[in-house]
Amino acid sequence: MSDAAYVWGTGRRKCAIAQVRLYVGEGGITVNGKSYTEFFPRLEHQRMIEAPLASTEMAGKLRVEVKVAGGGPSGQAGAIRHGIARALVRESEVLKPVLRKEGFLTRDPRVKERKKYGLRRARKAPQYTKR
Repeated sequence: MSDAAYVWGTGRRKCAIAQVRLYVGEGGITVNGKSYTEFFPRLEHQRMIEAPLASTEMAGKLRVEVKVAGGGPSGQAGAIRHGIARALVRESEVLKPVLRKEGFLTRDPRVKERKKYGLRRARKAPQYTKR
């Protein structure tokens, strides 16, 4: 790792934004001051967060601190994954092809569609009655 104390990356998904810092040395993943397993009880979200570190074989070598805000659990987990991947690339360009191939560097552009007038949600219409 370079001379800086940490390497950072910003991740986004849906309405969630994650600010990720990678520090050299052993340590787990901390999200908003809590352990990530405590913050995300679902295994699916935990695996999503671990994925960039596992694919680059950096798990256990870095300490990850995350501040995440907005959105729900799935959006936040996706934002953290995106942020970790971006920070890893900033730390070492050699990891970029691996992370790109896995799809961790691509920002997922899907966001909630806006509600339209006359409809109940974005596309759900009231029941049609002929008579």
